[in-house]
Amino acid sequence: MATVSSADGTAIAYERAGSGPAVVLVDGAMCYRSSGPMRPLAALLKEHFTVYAYDRRGRGESGDTKPFAVAREIEDLRALIAEAGGAAHVYAISSGVALTMAAAAAGAPITRMALYEPPFLAETGGGAGMKEYRGRLHELLDAGRNGDAVALFMTYVGMPPETVDGMRTQPFWPVFEAVAPTLAYDAEVLGDGAVPRDWAAKVAVPTLLLDGGASPDSLRGAAKAAADAIPAARYATLEEQTHDVAPGVLAPVLAEFFSSRT
Repeated sequence: MATVSSADGTAIAYERAGSGPAVVLVDGAMCYRSSGPMRPLAALLKEHFTVYAYDRRGRGESGDTKPFAVAREIEDLRALIAEAGGAAHVYAISSGVALTMAAAAAGAPITRMALYEPPFLAETGGGAGMKEYRGRLHELLDAGRNGDAVALFMTYVGMPPETVDGMRTQPFWPVFEAVAPTLAYDAEVLGDGAVPRDWAAKVAVPTLLLDGGASPDSLRGAAKAAADAIPAARYATLEEQTHDVAPGVLAPVLAEFFSSRT
């Protein structure tokens, strides 16, 4: 494991693999290097790219300096890009999409970005409870009820309560509890749950918005709305895929896009 120091001094843990143009991978909620989809994806991309996977602040082996602000996470991503040579392609999934859009809008040296299923659910009528969710989430975290905060998040994104109850009895549940405080960070970067059109309008780099053909209409609609809001974006669907996109399906699409000159 290596670390890079963010602008506020926070140590951000990352790992590097492969050779070629730099690609930074940005996780969504609850995920980090040892618990999420990025390592399998990096293993496939490293044949053509130098791939950087990192733990977003507060997760895995990265530090967490308070108070949180979206600007701090943008600085973390900037620090990774600087470590990668000063410019990089970026792939992001779920709430990591909102962070990546914010970074691109702020002028981070991103050359191309591929974005998978941003949860801008307010675009499809599913974000009406975002304010209520954020308020309840903070109440639970402030009370130290991390497990309840994770359960709240899971039910908010559509998981049946009985499924969540079953997961709480499993050995992996403490892993979720450990990163529960970062759910508030994801909620902050997602704002009101709608596409951040002020950020989107400032994105000037080639952008690919992706969704899965087997994903809920709410996520597919959110991806399409984000693509429509970014001037240099195009939209594509990976057939038979869900929000848990298969690395073997995704990697060739990313490799083609990141290698393109158009």
